[in-house]
Amino acid sequence: MTYNQKITSLHLDVLKEIGNIGAAHAATALSNLLGKKIDMRVPKVEMVSFNDMMELAGGSENVVVGIYLRIEGDAEGSMFFILPIEQANRFIRRLIFDESFDFKKRPVSELGLSAMQEMGNILSGSYLSALSDFTNLKIYPTVPGLSVDMFGAIISIGLIELSHVSDNVIVINTSIFEDGVEDQETVRGHFFLLPDPDSFDAIFKALGVL
Repeated sequence: MTYNQKITSLHLDVLKEIGNIGAAHAATALSNLLGKKIDMRVPKVEMVSFNDMMELAGGSENVVVGIYLRIEGDAEGSMFFILPIEQANRFIRRLIFDESFDFKKRPVSELGLSAMQEMGNILSGSYLSALSDFTNLKIYPTVPGLSVDMFGAIISIGLIELSHVSDNVIVINTSIFEDGVEDQETVRGHFFLLPDPDSFDAIFKALGVL
């Protein structure tokens, strides 16, 4: 039995609750970073097939901004935060006060790249901190990598080992709202959580839902 056959709605509900706690911590950090009130939510956590994951990101050849890191410690795996380029541009323009910034322009501003990497640090760190607090497992992220590339090329790093035991990944949908923005939604992205095969048992056993 592959681990995706063991995952139930209870597991996903627990991960959503952890995600919401991590989101609250991230919102506080982003508010301090931007000097504006930020609200962050995790409306849905789901398990999807590799093909559905590709569709969520607009297709394997869709160019996106991706932040990638390895999870190490008592539970290991990979985590990706994927944003459409236009939404990433909106966030970085506000952060560095430069309306001309564009991830599509070459060379990409080093200041903008650093700001995007800092966002990745905040979001991934907040989520993993909440997961560690809930499970009492020692979990920590590596330094995030940043890439502007086709989604299929970015995500392939984490799929190589996972594909041997599963056809699914966990998606943590994430929305970030900023007060005063007309359409209210500043950033909408996806976390893709890809624990290594042995790590699922460790996580859910620690949560008492295995």
